[in-house]
Amino acid sequence: MKKTNIKKIYMIIVMVIAITSIFAVSIFAEENDPIQVINNMSDFLFTIVRAVGAIMIGFRVVQIGLSFKSHDPSQRANGFMTLAGGIIIMFAKEILNLIIQ
Repeated sequence: MKKTNIKKIYMIIVMVIAITSIFAVSIFAEENDPIQVINNMSDFLFTIVRAVGAIMIGFRVVQIGLSFKSHDPSQRANGFMTLAGGIIIMFAKEILNLIIQ
């Protein structure tokens, strides 16, 4: 019992350190160009959003496959709806650029 708690705490600490190191990225730009800083930060945030969308798509493709195997229509519908949402999230930057132009 005690070893499993220690393992859980250790894994939580390792995951927090890993996530913190992933997101600890500097955004560089010239000193006289604050717009470039905003653009770099925007690109970084949209990269994170794209990664979240890709993860959602991957999980939902598996859910759709499992729903076909188990013949569960509600799980299949939920999988397709979330798959569509993941695609929209993945291409959010391109969709916003099309709306703005």
